[in-house]
Amino acid sequence: MKKKFDWLLVLDIVAGVGMVVATGLVFFYAPMEATMGNVQRVFYFHVANAWVGMLAFTLAMISGIIYLRNKRPVWDIVGLASVEVGMVFMLIAIVTGSIWARPIWNTWWTWDPRLTTTTIMELVFASYLLLRQGIEEPERRARFGAVYAIIGFLSVPLTFFSIRIFRTIHPVVVGANEAGAQGAFDMTPKMGLTFAVSLIAFTILFAALTWHRIRLGKRAAAVEEQKMRLAQ
Repeated sequence: MKKKFDWLLVLDIVAGVGMVVATGLVFFYAPMEATMGNVQRVFYFHVANAWVGMLAFTLAMISGIIYLRNKRPVWDIVGLASVEVGMVFMLIAIVTGSIWARPIWNTWWTWDPRLTTTTIMELVFASYLLLRQGIEEPERRARFGAVYAIIGFLSVPLTFFSIRIFRTIHPVVVGANEAGAQGAFDMTPKMGLTFAVSLIAFTILFAALTWHRIRLGKRAAAVEEQKMRLAQ
């Protein structure tokens, strides 16, 4: 019997190579920023993690819509996987942001609109997991989870546009900065290339981790279904 080609293994390898290349570019290719020094290098990881976190929550919202339309359990699994993986990336974004803020803003944390909305977004999707834990019946859990993911997604555009809507000291990565933005800088071509590679590498890593989590979710769903059959 011919062995099935493992696309997930290929994705894992590409993700691993991408992360090595991105890390190498961050520390050995991108020039040191003149004002902030080496701490600016955190920017490449911070923004990439934040991007992936928002991408994950967007996928959870899309999965929720599809689930409500066709009621296929696989989309509930995709939504759950996206939220769990996305929360990890977003937490890393918050931590790396604090590491960058300490020497630049002279504080680990400030209730700036971007930081506040990011924290709210993380808590919103943490509540998604708590909601699911409180519902035992699979179909009802999936339905409530889908609706919550769709509503919770409102925190994503709010977070993304917060630095353009509110007065903030957080720098804008792409576009004009507020006059009070602290830590803003212009990217050189080498910085721009490193930034782009980092975004791509973290996106591929997200795809690989989510795929793994979906596979695990399918097996967990099969076990849960078998338990319910035996309990009847």
